[in-house]
Amino acid sequence: MNFFRFLISKSFFIQIGIATISLSLLIIIIKWWLGFTTNHEQKIQVPNLNKMSLSNVETTLKELNLDFLVIDSASYNPKYPKQSVIEQTPVSGSFVKEKRKIYLTLNPSKYRDITIPDLNGQSKRQAITQLQSIGFKIGKFLYIRDYKDVIRGLKSNGKKVKSGSKLEKNAVIDLIMGNGKRQ
Repeated sequence: MNFFRFLISKSFFIQIGIATISLSLLIIIIKWWLGFTTNHEQKIQVPNLNKMSLSNVETTLKELNLDFLVIDSASYNPKYPKQSVIEQTPVSGSFVKEKRKIYLTLNPSKYRDITIPDLNGQSKRQAITQLQSIGFKIGKFLYIRDYKDVIRGLKSNGKKVKSGSKLEKNAVIDLIMGNGKRQ
């Protein structure tokens, strides 16, 4: 019974009023403080950095008070200039606040080098499949006197290539193989 009497008493309503005013004041102060410290209304549109060189990216982002970080180099793409931006995060058109980092992926300056496997004694079909699967292109077929379609060597740009050496991905390799006439 005492509890119900307290719920309708004047001191209960005063306490509720004080709590409501204090909570409202606290919310207003926190909202103002967050808006002030997080630059709530500020937004900078991220520019399109696609195909830009690193020096141009630095100039562009410095003007907007943004930072950048190169996170990776992708596989070489001949459609993009060397050492230019292939991908960016956040994407262009997004909105960020000042001093935020834009993460960049760059185009390497060339295709990566690949080790040439030992194909001596393999069939033409096996050699073609293996070379194409690791990123080489097949050029001409050069024939010598030996067993038919058995690989006896490789050439690239007119020079003999040894197994274990390295060539750039997408290099054209000519196959030296037997013509089926051993004598």
